[in-house]
Amino acid sequence: MLHVTVGTVMTSIDAPELDGVHHLKLPVSDLNRSRAWYESRLGYQVATEFTEDGVLMGLALVHPRGGPMFALRLDPDLAARAAGFDYFSIGVPDKAAIEALARRLEALGEQHAGVHFATAGWILPGAHDPDGHEVRFYTTEHHTDPRAEEIRQVDDAVATAAAREQAHLASHGEQT
Repeated sequence: MLHVTVGTVMTSIDAPELDGVHHLKLPVSDLNRSRAWYESRLGYQVATEFTEDGVLMGLALVHPRGGPMFALRLDPDLAARAAGFDYFSIGVPDKAAIEALARRLEALGEQHAGVHFATAGWILPGAHDPDGHEVRFYTTEHHTDPRAEEIRQVDDAVATAAAREQAHLASHGEQT
């Protein structure tokens, strides 16, 4: 039996061994429409089809260039309730790659909020899949060490990122 004491901090030695995110899953209202969007916009490919009583209920998607495994589950009611929220951010290697992705989405007619300097890297928010789930992208290359010894405080994410961007640019001799 596991006993947990509230208020204690687990050390890294005591932490269980984990190995990243296995896959992401979203509820959708129309599997074919969502499949087409993730294939055409992001390059995902179907690896597995899940059927129940002969009805296609889900898809497992893989990405040919490093994206996380991704699953779509037919559940129109849950898809409607989940619309608008950003459940995850998909990693993109660096600023150049995220800017190229932004251009690709624009060329395909997808609206988004543009690439921005964020807390630890660059972010591309505001893209939405056919069910209205916000699909965010965040660089895995960081301009700020995410493993800092002290906890960063972010009161206003936009203002904090703007101030950090100015400091970052100044430290690299760049102008805004």
